Amino acid sequence: MKELAQLLNEMQRVGVIRDYALFGATAQMRYTEPVATLDADVLVAVASADRFDVLGGIYEFCAAKGYRPEGEAIRVGAWPTQFLPAFSPLTQEAMEQAEIADFEGVALRVVRADHLAVIALSVGRAKDLTRILALLESGSVSRDAIKGLAARHDLADAWQRFENKFLND
Repeated sequence: MKELAQLLNEMQRVGVIRDYALFGATAQMRYTEPVATLDADVLVAVASADRFDVLGGIYEFCAAKGYRPEGEAIRVGAWPTQFLPAFSPLTQEAMEQAEIADFEGVALRVVRADHLAVIALSVGRAKDLTRILALLESGSVSRDAIKGLAARHDLADAWQRFENKFLND
């Protein structure tokens, strides 16, 4: 993960990307016990959004550094890494408001727990709903914080269904 943090910071410094934040299961591990995952997911704001191949600059930069594609990912050290453009107002906000973690002396931007929970709610797969429960159980986020953020992003009904199914006795 240190190698990934260094690569992301370098890409930002030289202008390949404007911003980034780790999200998904790898980001969840900042707040909860470790979970099984096969890759790292990174939200990005690319510097040249006018390109048809939006992620092309990232792939070119990584190739020049010796990192090679593996399917949809690029292997960075031990981690197959998927780069995803911030794809909604929610993920854009999550990236912009990410926390800066210290990973072995290297800064790494990580999506906050409340945004992780609401992104998971928006996706709605079983493993995403489990992520919400883990974040709540760890005390990393409150129900009220999720409720407020979900409401701001038109997910109040999804949050109510989640609460009724998993949290109300």
